[in-house]
Amino acid sequence: ATANTLSKMANGNCDNLLIATYLSAKCPVYFAPAMDLDMYKHPSTLDSFEKLKSFGNTMIPAESGELASGLVGEGRMAEPENIVAFLEKDIASRLPLKGKKILITAGPTYEAIDPVRFIGNHSSGKMGFDIANEAANNGAEVILITVPTHLNVKNASIQLIRVTSAQDMYDACHRFYTNVDVAIAAAAVADYRPKNVAQQKIKKNDSSFTIELEKTKDILASLGEQKKNQFLIGFALETENEIEHAKQKIQKKNLDLIVLNSLNDKGAGFGQPTNKVTFISKDFKIEPKELKSKEEVAQDIINKVIQFYDA
Repeated sequence: ATANTLSKMANGNCDNLLIATYLSAKCPVYFAPAMDLDMYKHPSTLDSFEKLKSFGNTMIPAESGELASGLVGEGRMAEPENIVAFLEKDIASRLPLKGKKILITAGPTYEAIDPVRFIGNHSSGKMGFDIANEAANNGAEVILITVPTHLNVKNASIQLIRVTSAQDMYDACHRFYTNVDVAIAAAAVADYRPKNVAQQKIKKNDSSFTIELEKTKDILASLGEQKKNQFLIGFALETENEIEHAKQKIQKKNLDLIVLNSLNDKGAGFGQPTNKVTFISKDFKIEPKELKSKEEVAQDIINKVIQFYDA
């Protein structure tokens, strides 16, 4: 912006479309000065800078270099790539979760029977991926632990960790947990795994087949035991006595919040683009939500995290 344009912006002299747009703007406004050195340093120009900043506008500093007059110094408009970098950095610094590190788990786990077969479930991982994207969009640094899936992350602030089994996910969670501010356990982790894994493909020689199972390590409970200052969120998918079972899970696993969904609710659960959840806090405050897209549910969950830090 020239000295003339900045003066008009500062003093409300509306005689063109640009100034009319500025005076009507409800959004954040950035301005990048572009003028000769003497004009840049003139008291009236400096006064325009200060006025505009006092209105809540953000100044993108001019750069130094050779100017049209032959003078060398400040006044050159910042290069376009530098303007973009400034905007990205400034906007990111204002995001509510800037500086927070969030651990998120997503998807099912695969528990091997033999080199070909496994025990798993119908979780797609979409809920966890949507939460990760929403957290990153709000400024958080995200560690997303998931099984191999067709889903991809959309934000460079998300570190994707691929695992396969419940034990893999357990190990990965504990590798990062002590250094995070928030943990959101959205994965549908297998409760049991085959006690013995065949080294070769099992042939179908018999009319029946029995697999002995053993319990997997409870990832969420172990995180609750080690919790210090982390805000810990768990998920519960229930089919009966949903509220009571969720409350018990909060106490047993030392959670701050649980996201309950019921397979009895149409549109909720695995393989759906939607979900219907109920939030239950550690003091048992119950907050049912209407049926929403999983992206909208992710927004609600991340808003709970933001509210926790704003409280």
